[in-house]
Amino acid sequence: MKTSLFAVALAFSLAVPLVFTASARADHDATHAFTEVHKNMMQSMEGMKLTGDADKDFAMMMIPHHQGAIAMAEIELKYGKDPGLRKMAEEMIAAQKKEIEELKKWQTEHEM
Repeated sequence: MKTSLFAVALAFSLAVPLVFTASARADHDATHAFTEVHKNMMQSMEGMKLTGDADKDFAMMMIPHHQGAIAMAEIELKYGKDPGLRKMAEEMIAAQKKEIEELKKWQTEHEM
């Protein structure tokens, strides 16, 4: 009995840190991914040459903004666990992709 109890305690003590380590690693990976997405989105937007035309500038800047939102939603789907947020991320991806297409169409129609 003592050996069995010891074996269970030892197994538990070895397994628990692995679970927490894996969880901490996933949190770190998600944080790194969000940081990279934000950095890339901001670099893309900051690198744009504004035209002075509010409509054209809005359409131009919203595309990378929406692409960033899609990338963040994909990170939520990869690492997130909350069902409500995961559903929201899925809906956001679909909506943002549709809006990107609408913005690109507008740009084409307005010689951008």
